[in-house]
Amino acid sequence: MILAIVAALVAFVLALLLGVPYIEFLKKKMLGQYIREEAPESHAKKGGTPTTGGVFLVAAAILASVISLFMAEKTSTGAFLLLITFIFFMFAGFQDDAQKFAHHDNKGLSARGKLLLQIAIACLPVMFVTISGRTFLTFGEWTLNLGYLYPIFGIFLITGVSNAVNLTDGLDGLAASNMVISTAALAVINLIMGNVDLAIICASVAGACLGFLYFNRHPAKVFMGDTGSLALGGILGTLAVMGKFELWLIPIGIIYLTETLSVMLQVTSFKLTGKRIFKMSPIHHHFELCGWKETTIVKVFAGVTFIFSSAAVLLFWYLNR
Repeated sequence: MILAIVAALVAFVLALLLGVPYIEFLKKKMLGQYIREEAPESHAKKGGTPTTGGVFLVAAAILASVISLFMAEKTSTGAFLLLITFIFFMFAGFQDDAQKFAHHDNKGLSARGKLLLQIAIACLPVMFVTISGRTFLTFGEWTLNLGYLYPIFGIFLITGVSNAVNLTDGLDGLAASNMVISTAALAVINLIMGNVDLAIICASVAGACLGFLYFNRHPAKVFMGDTGSLALGGILGTLAVMGKFELWLIPIGIIYLTETLSVMLQVTSFKLTGKRIFKMSPIHHHFELCGWKETTIVKVFAGVTFIFSSAAVLLFWYLNR
């Protein structure tokens, strides 16, 4: 418990310390965000804001994790596999952002190319879990062993969550604030189960996201880019797979799920009927076009995540006490 708190504090401080020089570097190199044409008009002023801030966010989380894991003497293979996966997802996102810089637009990697890269990375932790024989899903006393089907499920979950957080990263502080709550909830769940190594990593990510929020809150001084959002979604999904909390991501990741479903419903409705359900998807843009302030949307969404995550932690504790 104490070392998890230490990990969060170390990650928070490191994010603050690393953020200042990294943002200055981005400004000097003029590596700013390209805004997609169909985005709400209010987003035009965000053009040129430094991006790829996910680099110092992930760096802070990893450094804090490694330091705390050695302090706790919990340097397990699974923990370092988690961190390696985190790094790989960060590089995948950075490659996407680099493509945007190279082409001077907001397109980046092709959807197929990005998905294949995510699947390849997700194979690493999923195969580790499968080989260790932990191919089951649990919810309290209920257990379902997926057997040979688990790799498909695990890869789908990790890539899905990675893309879901990527979709959520559309407003100043939206993805980061929700990730603080989600990873903090998973840290508590891991502590309840005695998974100190995973709890430390969860706490480190939460602390790093909180430090990143200092620069990313409205009006944002830096964006995490796909470098950060793909990495955060990837580590969140991988944590659930490694810790065997897959089903608990439904309440804890309720906002990411809602954002993804809004896009799926919008696309399906338009293809089948030619009509749109929302003014714009993901759903946070719908609320923007309905007149909600950006800061209000972020606060409401974070509040929803807090309520659902708190309920999930309490229910998890009750079922496993």
